[in-house]
Amino acid sequence: MDITPEIPADRKYIDHYGDGGFRVAGERYEGSVIVTPEQVWQWPVSSFAELTAENVAQVLNAEPAIELLLIGCGARVERIPKDVRETLRAGAITVDGMETGAACRTYNVLMAEERRVAVALIAI
Repeated sequence: MDITPEIPADRKYIDHYGDGGFRVAGERYEGSVIVTPEQVWQWPVSSFAELTAENVAQVLNAEPAIELLLIGCGARVERIPKDVRETLRAGAITVDGMETGAACRTYNVLMAEERRVAVALIAI
């Protein structure tokens, strides 16, 4: 029995990470990205130190609305800054930080379950 969830062809799933970028639904992206089930945005953040409320704010306008934002912090887990948490909370978005590889895997599982999730990934 195949227990692999079927992912609709129009969904953005993460195939690969590393080498300074990501492959999402078969397409290569250099650098950091934000991924929702419907779209991929280049993200001008190259290190966790550059993470701000302003550069995650675009997920507040995602359509359909996002309920959870995973942040891939790079090679290790970091504490999400208070201003980022507060900005997302004001938009009814829960945030969770983890290392980038774990964020890719967690996003794929939640997206396959049709959860309203996005992931902001710092390239490694």
